[in-house]
Amino acid sequence: MSLLGLLLTLIYYGLVCFVLVLTILCIVLKISSTPFPIIHRHKEEEYFIDPNDSDKKCQFPSINDDPTVDLSVIIPAYDEEKRLPVMLEECMEFLEEKLKQEPNFKYEVIVVSDGSKDKTVACALKYSKKYTCEKFRVLELVQNRGKGGAVRYGMMSSRGKYLLFADADGATKFPDYNLLEKSIYKLANSWKDDVLVIGSRAHLEEESMAKRSIFRTFLMHGFHFLVWIFAVKGIKDTQCGFKLLTRSAARRIFSIMHVERWAFDVELLFIAQSYKMQIDEIGVRWEEIDGSKITPFFSWIQMGRDLIFIWLRYQIGAWKLKPVKAD
Repeated sequence: MSLLGLLLTLIYYGLVCFVLVLTILCIVLKISSTPFPIIHRHKEEEYFIDPNDSDKKCQFPSINDDPTVDLSVIIPAYDEEKRLPVMLEECMEFLEEKLKQEPNFKYEVIVVSDGSKDKTVACALKYSKKYTCEKFRVLELVQNRGKGGAVRYGMMSSRGKYLLFADADGATKFPDYNLLEKSIYKLANSWKDDVLVIGSRAHLEEESMAKRSIFRTFLMHGFHFLVWIFAVKGIKDTQCGFKLLTRSAARRIFSIMHVERWAFDVELLFIAQSYKMQIDEIGVRWEEIDGSKITPFFSWIQMGRDLIFIWLRYQIGAWKLKPVKAD
């Protein structure tokens, strides 16, 4: 057999094996997946502690309720006792100053401890005691679910007309919330409109403002190439942990999300684009903070795998979008 013939044979059998593996994977995913996620919420996760009332347990509201505050800030935190105080000081200073300027402004901060083993909960409760649980609440998850799971539980327990999730490391400067707020007010007439505004590091990189290691930048670009192929088009930075949603958009997106680990941002944006929601991408200040939970190589490999699974499951109908109700 000639070299060309051998090469063609290898390519042929390689394609056959690929198709067989893909078919088996699709069948497995179809069988093992449910159309909509089932929220297995532990009973104790339905309550928050009021440290100013003898640690009384109070029940969290539901995102399906009407909003009672203007802004909910969701902060997922896993073993963040060292980095969290710095972020919270900046966050609370900004929100309290905004309250002084806008006396009718109401906000809440929800720190979601994602099964933390350190003193993250105790640290957060100090702020709840200082600012009262009307402004600051702590949601303690019994077990680690991943950043996506923590954000989702926080969103489902919030009261805001608008909902922001922000990383606990403080990599994004919190005052840049003003940029996102300006955009969402421009696009949405009220919290009942489906609008999503995302912070982006890509805009800042073009201006040489973002600081990130070369290796992490290389992996990020590789991941975004896969994102562009399989899931989300037209978004330069899907992974920045600074996103603002209207309550309506959050209600629709987080009620059907499945991914609980790092790639949850991709599914979030995939769902938003599938629903044809308005999405705006706004440049924010960002810098890499020591202590990241992401292990660059293995975390990006996991995210790439999850990305392909997201695409496959929606393609074969294992995961489905809820039909949009007619007005």
